[in-house]
Amino acid sequence: MTDTPRTATEMLLLSHAVDSAVSQIDFSPLAGRYVYIDATGLDKDVVDRAYLISLVRQQAAAAGAILQDERHKADYILEIRSGGIGTDRHSVLVGTPALQLPSVVPGMPTNIPEIALVKKNDQRGVAKIAVFAYNRHTGRAVWQSGNVESVSRLKDLWVLGAGPFSQGSIRKRPELAGEPLPTISDLLHMQPSPQDRALMLGPRYFPDHDQPVLSPYMGFFQRLGYHLWTRGPASTLAAPATVSSPGPAPANKQPLAPGIAPQATGSPVPASTSTQTESAPR
Repeated sequence: MTDTPRTATEMLLLSHAVDSAVSQIDFSPLAGRYVYIDATGLDKDVVDRAYLISLVRQQAAAAGAILQDERHKADYILEIRSGGIGTDRHSVLVGTPALQLPSVVPGMPTNIPEIALVKKNDQRGVAKIAVFAYNRHTGRAVWQSGNVESVSRLKDLWVLGAGPFSQGSIRKRPELAGEPLPTISDLLHMQPSPQDRALMLGPRYFPDHDQPVLSPYMGFFQRLGYHLWTRGPASTLAAPATVSSPGPAPANKQPLAPGIAPQATGSPVPASTSTQTESAPR
């Protein structure tokens, strides 16, 4: 039962299938490029259309693409299309289905309820997505992902009226009537095994989000400010040049043994006599 127009199971099946399909697409060829997301290839009747567009934008930005809100400001156009987003359901019953027999007493119909020894319901969400990019100026193709298809599943099982035992892609662990079933790791107080890999859909921080981006539409002073920002104050200052004192080049010196101090050139001075030299006036 549900209190909303769509069941939570249906929405989770569809969103999980869309997440899995989009996460298989490698958007790295668009890194560093000015990209505009074109969703005109998606019909307005496509289920969860807004979610799909937002997910593609997020994945493209995470891969390094520079998104533009206006078409004429982008150099590349990324088009999205969907081959199908929907759910299927089928069930198997071992027992007697619900029947309605002719009434024995006038005005009182005879109904036989469902008697199920084993009953199984299978639901799946399917998403088929493809994207491609082309140069806005030349119209030539740049990159295409190919058709990517993903399926999410949910299986419910009743045995002798007990159930449903539920498991599938949208369940982290088997459940009984909506409650998680304890596993061996829980009984042994062990850590549960990791679930699906997070890829780019998991938590992630982008430290370069506040860095300025060089745009072909910048003016002269904007470009100058960009270069000063990216280079930093330390790199803009030239390092002072070292000036060598004039004079003849020093002669080659032999390496000294450890513990022996170098001696000044000129007349030898006895080791017992201490001298103090004064600096010559410049």
